[in-house]
Amino acid sequence: MRKPADNIEIFARRRRLLAERAKGSAIIIPSHPEMIRNNDVHHPYRQDSNLFYLTGWEEPESIFVFRPGQTPETVMFVRPKDIERETWDGFRYGPEGCAREFKIDKTYLITDFDKEITELLKPVDRVYYRFNIDDGFDRKLMSILEGVRRSHGRSGRGNLPVMDSWELIGELRYLKTADDIELMRRACRVTARAHVDVMKATKPGVSEKKLLGVFLASIYAQDADREGYGSIVASGANACTLHYVFNDQVCKDGDLLLIDAGAEVRYYTGDITRTYPVNGKFTTAQRKVYDRVLAIQKELCAVAKPGIPFKWLQDRTIECLTDAMIELGLIKVPRTEAIERLLFKKYYPHGVSHYIGLDVHDTGLYQVGGEARKLEPGTAFTIEPGLYIPADDKDAPEELRGIGIRIEDDVVITATGCENLTSEAPKEVSELEALVGR
Repeated sequence: MRKPADNIEIFARRRRLLAERAKGSAIIIPSHPEMIRNNDVHHPYRQDSNLFYLTGWEEPESIFVFRPGQTPETVMFVRPKDIERETWDGFRYGPEGCAREFKIDKTYLITDFDKEITELLKPVDRVYYRFNIDDGFDRKLMSILEGVRRSHGRSGRGNLPVMDSWELIGELRYLKTADDIELMRRACRVTARAHVDVMKATKPGVSEKKLLGVFLASIYAQDADREGYGSIVASGANACTLHYVFNDQVCKDGDLLLIDAGAEVRYYTGDITRTYPVNGKFTTAQRKVYDRVLAIQKELCAVAKPGIPFKWLQDRTIECLTDAMIELGLIKVPRTEAIERLLFKKYYPHGVSHYIGLDVHDTGLYQVGGEARKLEPGTAFTIEPGLYIPADDKDAPEELRGIGIRIEDDVVITATGCENLTSEAPKEVSELEALVGR
């Protein structure tokens, strides 16, 4: 088990900021449930992002209760210290270690939760909790809230209102601090260097799975904790499947390879997509499509700055990609009509961006007060335009069929523009042709 972060104050600082937004409440965050892979084998465990964000705690079978302004303010229910189980499953902190190392005010055994939680909730006026992650805990909480109501007797008080904690904590996580951004730089640097290693290993006859292995070997050699998400290694027409996960085909001479993969470092993830020729040389048709996607992606990176509405990035992408589709002969009507009729969706069905951080699709509102949110310093997000031309598309020029291209970088807004966190991953044609297979 990893020791807590060197600067445990980071987590306390986050809790203080959260306390300002949630006075008088209790925030309940269970650890993410352990998941069975098959029979009695578990998937590798990864903590709930919000629980880690506020405490640094990584063990399963735990519950964090945060009561801003109350005593105790921070309460954790954890597994017992158990030397026998540690022989099989590894180190455990136990209640005392949790309190000591993670600076939690009061700690209990996880088996004491049902006995203690009613008293902990009596002084609060509302509860923040996220439903639909663990059905069993959802039912347990509703029973607990009924017990809290009964404990007030004939006071006239009803059930405590339950608010969704996702937006509350999500808005706190949305704007990245200097500490967050430094960890994101590390994750993006590891990710970019792993992409370079895959580029060097790509050649006709190599399997998608082997290239995935190169990526994984590279990120682990750089001390990453895990993949940030399931990697996409898609050669040829597989690239037109947006969430292609089979990664089991052989890369063929003349095809493109699209790889969308990221490394996670201390819970923050990188998210990079690059597309390049398997044999190291773009064909004329591939180059025509690639150049258009690259120009759009670079324009968006250049104009991203404080004050730009987030939605504008998507609107501009649709305009530029629709123009490209018309130039490439994929759409036969003017831009305005193509956009009104949503014809572009055939070749570009996704959004150009999403927030990024502790989760690859990170938290934060996209609209505030009914209007598109404007970018501000600390906003971290992807920029990833793409064009995907199905192999069986009879409306497309034959030489373009089966071409799928996406180019994705991670950026964070600064005071005057944006910082590209993934600039170490090459994307210029000359750079790619010099690296691939070399």
